[in-house]
Amino acid sequence: MAEQRAGRKGRAAPAAGHFIEPMACLAVASLPAGPAWEYELKFDGYRAVAFKTRNRVHLMSRNGKDFAQRYPALVHALEPLPNETVIDGEIVALDESGRPSFNLLQNFATREYTLVFYLFDLLIFAGVELRNETLETRRALLRARVMPRLTEPIRFSETIEAFTPELIRAIREQGLEGVIAKGLDSSYQPGKRSGALVKMHVNLGQELVIGGYVPAPNNFDSIVVGYYQGQQLIYVARIRNGFTPASRAALFKHFRGLERQGCPFQNLPESGKGRWGEGLTAEDMSKCRWLEPRLVAAIEFAEWTPANHLRHAKFIALHEDKDAKEVVREAPADEVYANVRKVHHDVE
Repeated sequence: MAEQRAGRKGRAAPAAGHFIEPMACLAVASLPAGPAWEYELKFDGYRAVAFKTRNRVHLMSRNGKDFAQRYPALVHALEPLPNETVIDGEIVALDESGRPSFNLLQNFATREYTLVFYLFDLLIFAGVELRNETLETRRALLRARVMPRLTEPIRFSETIEAFTPELIRAIREQGLEGVIAKGLDSSYQPGKRSGALVKMHVNLGQELVIGGYVPAPNNFDSIVVGYYQGQQLIYVARIRNGFTPASRAALFKHFRGLERQGCPFQNLPESGKGRWGEGLTAEDMSKCRWLEPRLVAAIEFAEWTPANHLRHAKFIALHEDKDAKEVVREAPADEVYANVRKVHHDVE
C-alpha cells in the first residue's frame, strides 16, 4: 500500500535525479523512546548522497564534493539503480573485526580494508518524489525496490530492535560510535536539523574545530581545538597525541592558506592551566599560530573536566566533509547513559 501511495503521488510530479543536501542530525543527550522511533547504528564514515540520472551514477559528499573518482568501486556497484533515483547513505571502512574505522577510511589509498556504502534513506525512486512520504514508507521502498538490485559493497542500514538502555550498553561494550534515532512518521527535510533525526555519541569522542597550532621545526607540535557555542568558538584542548609522522605531515598541508593574525577562540586567554594543565594562558598563546576555523577533526578523549576541557585527548582523523559551524559540544557518555535509563524508566 505504501508503494502504491508513493507511486500515485510520484506520477503526478516526475522528479529528476540530482544532488539533495542531506537532512542533518541533532546531537542529543538522551535517546527518544517509544514506538514512534527507530534506531540505527551511527557509522563512523562519510555521509554521501548517490543519485543516477541519464544513465550516469553520481556520488557526492554532504557538502557537494564529488566522491566518484575517489570511490569508483562504489559508483560501479550502484550502476543497477534505475534512472532518476536519489539515495542517502554513509561510506564506511571496516577493519579486520568488521568495525567501522574512520582512520582507515581516511587512509584508503594505502591500507587494506573493506569499503562499504550503507544505505538508509530513499529520496527519489525512478522519478517518484518521496521526500514528503514518511521515513517508514521510504525505508520500506528502499528495502523492497532498491536493495534487491544491488550487491556488495552496497548494504542496507538495518534497524536495531532493542530497548534503549540495552542498546547503549551493547554499543559501549563493542566500542562503536553511537546511535541514530529517527522518527518513523517524519518527512525528509534537506539540510534541516528538525529533531526528527537525532544522534547520540556513546563512547567518548566527537568532532572539534581546529583553530590553531603550536609550531615545531618540521610542521607542528600540537593542535588547538574547540567547538561552536552560537557564533563563538570555545577552546577546549591542545592536542599532541594520536599523530603519526605521515598524518602530521598530511594535516599540516591543510593549514596552508588558513593562517590568520588573531586568535579565533572567544574564551582565551585563560587565567591558569587548571588541575591537569589543560588551560591555555596568555604565555601559551604567544607560542601558537592561528588558523581560520574551517578544519574539523575527529577526536577521542578520556573525559570532560569541570573547567570544560578535555583530558587525554588524541587526534583520530580529519573530517573533510563536515561544516565547522555545525560542531557543538556533545553530551558526555556518563550523562548520556544516565539520561537514557531515566527516559526508559519514565516511558515504562
